[in-house]
Amino acid sequence: MKVYDAQTIRNVALVGHSGAGKTQLVSALLFDAGAVNRLGRVDDGTTVTDYDEEEIARKHTLACSLACAEWNKHKINFIDTPGMANFLSDARAALRVADAALVVVDGVAGAEVSTEKIWTVAEELDVPRLIVLNRLDRERASLERSIESLRGVFGRTVVPIQLPIGEEKGFRGVVDLVAMKAWTFASDESGKPTEAPIPPELESAAGEAREALIEMVAEADDTLMEKFFDAGTLAQDELVSGLKRGFTAGRVFPVVCTSASANMGMQPLLDAIVSYVPSPAERPMKAVDAKDGEETRVAPSDAGGVAAFIWKTVADPFAGRITMFRVVTGSLKADSTVHNLTKDVPERLGHLVLLQGKAQTNVPEIKAGDIGAVAKLKESQTSDLIGDKATPFRLAAIKFPEPVISYAIEPKSRGDEEKISTALHRLQEEDPTINYTRDQQTKELLLAGQGQSHIEVTVAKLKRRFGVEVTLKLPRIPYRETITASTEAHGRHKKQTGGHGQFGDCKVKFEPLARGSDFEFVDDIFGGSIPRQFIPAVEKGLQDARMRGFLAGYPMVDFRATLFDGSFHQVDSNELSFKMAGSLAFKDGMSRARPTLLEPVMDVEVYAPSDYAGDLMGDLNSRRGRIGGMDTRGATTIIRAKVPMAEMLTYEQQLTSATGGRGSYHMEFSHYEEVPAHLHGKIIAQSKAERGQEEAEEV
Repeated sequence: MKVYDAQTIRNVALVGHSGAGKTQLVSALLFDAGAVNRLGRVDDGTTVTDYDEEEIARKHTLACSLACAEWNKHKINFIDTPGMANFLSDARAALRVADAALVVVDGVAGAEVSTEKIWTVAEELDVPRLIVLNRLDRERASLERSIESLRGVFGRTVVPIQLPIGEEKGFRGVVDLVAMKAWTFASDESGKPTEAPIPPELESAAGEAREALIEMVAEADDTLMEKFFDAGTLAQDELVSGLKRGFTAGRVFPVVCTSASANMGMQPLLDAIVSYVPSPAERPMKAVDAKDGEETRVAPSDAGGVAAFIWKTVADPFAGRITMFRVVTGSLKADSTVHNLTKDVPERLGHLVLLQGKAQTNVPEIKAGDIGAVAKLKESQTSDLIGDKATPFRLAAIKFPEPVISYAIEPKSRGDEEKISTALHRLQEEDPTINYTRDQQTKELLLAGQGQSHIEVTVAKLKRRFGVEVTLKLPRIPYRETITASTEAHGRHKKQTGGHGQFGDCKVKFEPLARGSDFEFVDDIFGGSIPRQFIPAVEKGLQDARMRGFLAGYPMVDFRATLFDGSFHQVDSNELSFKMAGSLAFKDGMSRARPTLLEPVMDVEVYAPSDYAGDLMGDLNSRRGRIGGMDTRGATTIIRAKVPMAEMLTYEQQLTSATGGRGSYHMEFSHYEEVPAHLHGKIIAQSKAERGQEEAEEV
């Protein structure tokens, strides 16, 4: 396959809400560009980029996939990204290596929740955005309503560069407002375009839309604004160059019109990508100087040292780890040795490949600005930079969101515990937004992710790829205990036997601390009432006792224990005796320190159409939530609240049911606070029942 220079490469990520047609759009673009010989369909699982069994079964993209095509002597790398809220982190990774985002929007629904979320990410990363208004052949599809929706959320700089010819089922072509010519498309699957005059009924609308486009392009450039004021318009070459500059700078967001399922509008879109999307050479990557940490920009250059940024890892049980990268500088060559600059270890490269979905094509080298992959790297993972050891810059790691929900998992077969850990480690390399830990408090293995569907997909991968079956359960809430009053306590451990006995005696003052302080031990012993070598043993006894709790077996936190007095025996005192004394002092003190239960409280943001806001706030209130604020952006309402974790375990199902799947939410830990008194008895009884069941199972 031909090797491309940075000037002739276009890297685009297709992003947007689930169901907008991103995967079908990639399929149609590849077909029209001649990269594949058939038009793949999402419905029958024949698209290039949705090749995973789980994606085919669910008819949704679950992870980024890479494909490429040549158009007008330019190579276009397409990154198909997920649109479901639980999987948007993959789209974030894709935007780090893309030079533009194709924001795919449903022509009926307009701007939706995930559209806004991923737009915000693109804005943070300074990625230019070209809006693809797709599915315009559907009933109730409308350019006018969609533009109104988009401008309501993203502002007035959203501007069409095409108008659709025909509406809904009658959609058959587009008017190019830059070139002022029309294209109609074949009604068969080929989508072949035919140049045609602008329909008379659209001439007036096209003229007005072109004037609006010229005005917006002029507004984005001071020099062009002066020319526009002087002449009242812009020359054709000024419009084209100004549109590209405005688009690249994020001041103009062009809108094109398509129907991917009917294969209409693909060739003009390919032309727009080549014409307006900046090449890697025109959009240097943000970096920091390796020596002083100062921010800099790195332009792709074939000369000099090589550096490549890893943005995606795939855990393949047969091919091993497949690592996707973008070459930042230099030329990466197959069968060479590079240095992992993030981990400071050498890395041996094998075959370099270009990916077309799951299909791989070996290439001898991949130049700066291009995206490729390599298999079976040993050390390198997502966000690592590999290349020459003398590379003078570093790239920031991709920011992945923290998990928002956890489930407890149990192996269906007793011998699978070790296999679970190995398989989850492999999947975590592929998807950094999952996390698995063993809760030291509840002893459960917890699998955490971005939502219920994310967890379910991960469990399905465990079974399909690694042959491990697990059962999902709602996790136990990690309650804590604390004290609300100060007290002094006495712990004495005395045991006499035939030989040496045991003696430890300590006095401890317990005081509440501010929330989030955990535990503080203070040694306030003077005069040698307890020898120095035994003081750590008292602390160890207190630590062990507090981790076992007092009320319900949950760790005791947010208090200070000050050891201020005690006594010892010259012969019988030892570390074990003072450890026991510390534990006894804890029990004595807790009986008077008015202990109480703490529960984790979450910061919750709910995104939903405004029509549902009242019901959703009522539901959050019923979950002991405290509403903190509400914003309206276009047709979407964002509700912010603080809600106890115990009330949020089943919230995703409720939100989906209440909004018909149109709502989403984000949740992260905020703080611990006291459990209402009327719930104490229930939580303590439940904890004792669980501990009793565990003890019975162990027996």
